[in-house]
Amino acid sequence: MPPLTVTGDIGTPGNALGPASPMVDPATSPPPIFHLALVHPEIPQNAGNVGRMCLGVGAKLHLVHPLGFSTSESAVRRAGLDYWKHVDVMEHTDLDAFWTWVGDRRVWCFSSHGPLAYTRAPYAVGDVLVFGRESVGLPEALLAGRDVLHIPMTGPTRSLNLSNAAAVVAYAALARIRPELF
Repeated sequence: MPPLTVTGDIGTPGNALGPASPMVDPATSPPPIFHLALVHPEIPQNAGNVGRMCLGVGAKLHLVHPLGFSTSESAVRRAGLDYWKHVDVMEHTDLDAFWTWVGDRRVWCFSSHGPLAYTRAPYAVGDVLVFGRESVGLPEALLAGRDVLHIPMTGPTRSLNLSNAAAVVAYAALARIRPELF
């Protein structure tokens, strides 16, 4: 099975880190409606849920290493992720490689401390939606100077589950980009 695309320090294909997405052919697939990145995710079930959601909305999933789990073919098979082969996923060896890949794409970061609600963003095709790890979110240094949005909550919880937050935002972005679907 061919390897996933993994970017290294200069944003070019590097070492393979996991199973391919054999059903996703970049030459014949339409470009993703947007990109959704998980920076250092810790819980495999969340990444699996986000991958399935990306498949459903036509987004490309980006996993930024280090990860708290394996994406090897055997780990994906053992987890029962029968749809994973259809997910358009790219793994990045680290944050530097990810930001090199991002280049001049528009980025929306998500944090419970963001000044604007996620519904206020003018999402567009090709945007990059960035979420942090489950335990601590995105580092403050990463948020500095970037567009940071939050999901409003009225209850006594500090944050939503990562896969729930990603789904809330992804469907808001899809509704903004493709309103005819709604």
